[in-house]
Amino acid sequence: MRENVFKGMSGAYAAMFTPYDSKGRVDVEAVARIMDYGYANGLNGFYLTGTTGEWWLLSTDERKQVYAAAAKANRGRGKLVAHVGANCTDDSVSLAKYAADVGVDWVSSITPQLYRNSFDAAMYHYRTIAAATDLPFMVYSMGSALVPERDIRLFDIPNVKGMKYTGRDYYAAQCLKRRLDGSKETIWFAGCDEQLLCGLSLCNVFSGGIGTTYNIIPKHFATICALAAKDRFREAAKWQDEANRVVELMIESDNWSYRKAMMKFIGLDCGWFRKPFEPLTAAQYRAYSKRFAALGIAKENQAIKTKAAR
Repeated sequence: MRENVFKGMSGAYAAMFTPYDSKGRVDVEAVARIMDYGYANGLNGFYLTGTTGEWWLLSTDERKQVYAAAAKANRGRGKLVAHVGANCTDDSVSLAKYAADVGVDWVSSITPQLYRNSFDAAMYHYRTIAAATDLPFMVYSMGSALVPERDIRLFDIPNVKGMKYTGRDYYAAQCLKRRLDGSKETIWFAGCDEQLLCGLSLCNVFSGGIGTTYNIIPKHFATICALAAKDRFREAAKWQDEANRVVELMIESDNWSYRKAMMKFIGLDCGWFRKPFEPLTAAQYRAYSKRFAALGIAKENQAIKTKAAR
């Protein structure tokens, strides 16, 4: 296990969109632009090819392209977490080994999504992936209940050092974290963008957040984390309230291409989500952009202007 795995890990991380070029290929140059914008606005790193990054719609080779592009563009500015979850555990192992080879800092995985989805299956899946490298491993808990007396077993796996918890039962998270205190050092990240401050208010559970909207308005989430770390929760609440207006607009449609429309609006065109999600028509994009602009929170092409100002 590498030393100082927790150093510099706290704070805000974008669950990076996987960008595509006009032919639908992974746009490695856009990966660097997304990272430049995020780091310029206070992010501490990026979570690669997760749910936001369309892991289930990418080939293993395409995911490796994202890892390599991000590692090349990172230049020590922050931490990179490679989500390597896959329907086949052997694919996850291959991805984890590649991530380690190109210089990613952590690996992470969701539980098995097809066929076996029991706790025992998750343990087998995680143990196999974690043993493939000496990188620290972050459990990705999404959409399933935490059961503290059961889930503490996940941390018996030597390389398991953290959790990305995309859920809202902060009491269960607190109970599980308490069971770990004194027995194993870990780091936890809240995964529900709209409730980041709620999670951080527990103070001793979450060290930051990982989310989709962090790509679009990174300064908001970096500021929430920074203010919460100083116990300035009332100030942080103002930033959370603004961020939640963006979240509300972002999630109103089940067509996730609208989420990438926000990136296009700020000057970081990532293409659209892959099928089965539909691309937006020109008229749909114009109407949505008008509504996004009306929030007064993000400006058109602000990412381009940020880069020009640096």
